[in-house]
Amino acid sequence: MSVQQETGEDVPGTGGEAALEVWIDQDLCTGDGICAQYAPEVFELDIDGLAYVKSSADELLQEPGATAPVPLPLLTEVRDSAVECPGDCIHVRRVADRVEVYGPDAE
Repeated sequence: MSVQQETGEDVPGTGGEAALEVWIDQDLCTGDGICAQYAPEVFELDIDGLAYVKSSADELLQEPGATAPVPLPLLTEVRDSAVECPGDCIHVRRVADRVEVYGPDAE
C-alpha cells in the first residue's frame, strides 16, 4: 500500500510508504492563518497570533520544534498549507529519516 495524494500520485520522496510529521517555525510565522483554514484539525492560531501544530489529542503544542503526525486523510490539506504559507514556515517531513517532502527545505 502506498501513501498517495488525492491525485493518485505517491508522496514525493517517500518510496511509496511513509509516516509524515509536520512542524512550524514560529520565528517565520506571519500569523495569516492559512494553515488553520486548510487543516484546523492539525493547525491552530494561539493568542500570540502565531500558528502551532496540534497533537492527535487536539492539544496545542507550543514547544519550539514540536511535531505532530500528519493524518493521511488530511495530507492534501497539510501539503497545501505548506505550499501556500506566506511565511514559508511549515515543514512536512518523513518520520523515518526526517527528510522534508513539503515546505521551504523540501528537496
